[in-house]
Amino acid sequence: MAATATPHTRLRPGAPLLLLLLTALATALACHHLRPRRATFAWDSLQLLQAMAPSLPQPCHHHHHAPFFPDTLLHTSHPQQAAATALHILQHLFATLSSPSAPQHWDAQARHRLLNHLQYYIHHLEQCLPPNAMLSYRRGPRNLMLTINKYFRDIQDFLHTHNHSACAWDHVRLEARICFQQVDILIRQMK
Repeated sequence: MAATATPHTRLRPGAPLLLLLLTALATALACHHLRPRRATFAWDSLQLLQAMAPSLPQPCHHHHHAPFFPDTLLHTSHPQQAAATALHILQHLFATLSSPSAPQHWDAQARHRLLNHLQYYIHHLEQCLPPNAMLSYRRGPRNLMLTINKYFRDIQDFLHTHNHSACAWDHVRLEARICFQQVDILIRQMK
């Protein structure tokens, strides 16, 4: 029995360009709803972070080997790269702040609100990025993902070295403040 031939659908000459434009339009529309939240994201995050982790009664002497936010992450060349960098930072920040080893003196309700705030923004940033954005992001001139991973691994090592003490977590809270400020810069680069 002979196999039946399947008809091949041919795209019109301008169809690939039209598909690219539609993908770009869908991405732009997906990010459009973030614009009002962009302006207040960092401020809201900082307020929730402060409410979640009030200062300790005794000042902590922060240790010399604490991680420092890598400034190289802010030198992005493309709005999608800025969005992907912000997304990766926020994903790590969410994982760190949702750790079961977080201090007991942190306000649980404020922490829950902060984590919800982060999760909301992460979800919408994921919707903003086209499916191939993470691939091109990994092939950039600097491997920003590895830099972010190392920074957050250093934070985890710092917590472990200091037995997840309240003072070590206080330093992580200060690092989270810096992360929110830097993510705000990256979000502005998405325009």
